[in-house]
Amino acid sequence: MNPSHPPLSACLPFWDALTPAQQERLSQASACLEAAPGTVIHQGGADCAGVLRVIRGRLRAYILSEEGREMTLFRLLEGDLCLFSASCMLHGMQMDLSVEAEEPTLYWRIPAAVYGELMETSAAVAAFSAQLMARRFGEVMALMDQVLSKRMDARLAALLLQERTLQGGDTLAITQERLAHHLGSAREVVTRTLKYLQGEGCLTPIRGGVRLTDIPALQDLAQS
Repeated sequence: MNPSHPPLSACLPFWDALTPAQQERLSQASACLEAAPGTVIHQGGADCAGVLRVIRGRLRAYILSEEGREMTLFRLLEGDLCLFSASCMLHGMQMDLSVEAEEPTLYWRIPAAVYGELMETSAAVAAFSAQLMARRFGEVMALMDQVLSKRMDARLAALLLQERTLQGGDTLAITQERLAHHLGSAREVVTRTLKYLQGEGCLTPIRGGVRLTDIPALQDLAQS
C-alpha cells in the first residue's frame, strides 16, 4: 500500500473496539485498490466482492432490470462503506446489486468471509453493520417511493440537483444516457423531460451535459 493512503485503522469506526488479533486478521486480509471510471467492482448477486470502504472518489450502486435497464440506488462517497457488495455473508439475503466506479476511486476491500467472522465475534462490528444496513435500506425504500409516486420531471430535477452538489457547479458533465441509467428510465423519456425543463427555463443543453439556469425552480419541482 502506498504510504500516502490512510491506514485501515483510520477508516473503520469500530477499529478500537477490536482485539489485537482481530485487527491483525483484518489488516492482513484487506487490500487497498484503485478503480478507473466505469470499472465494475461488484456485479450482481452471484458476485461477492467483499465490504468496500471508499477512500477517495465515488462509487455507484445500481440494479439491472430483466430488460437490461439500470437504475442507481445510491452513491458511495469518501468515507462511505458498502455491505451489499458482500451480501453472500448475510444469511438469507442476496442483493442483485452491482457497484461501479464513477470517477477514479481508491478504496479498501475487506473479504466477505473475514468481515462475517467479525460480525459474529464483535458486538461493535455487529451493531455498526446493523445500523448501516438499516440506513441503506431506508435510502432504497425512499427511492422506491419516489419511483412510484413522483412524476419524471420531479425525479429528474432532484437528480440534477444531486449532480450539482457532486460536481460542484451549475454546469453538469453528464449525458442523457447516464441520466437514464440513474433514473431507471429510457433515454427517450429523459430527452423529452429535459426538453420540458428547458422550455420552463430550468436548464440549457450543452455538449456532453446541461447547464442549470433556474435552481429555485428545480428545487420547487424536486420537492413537489
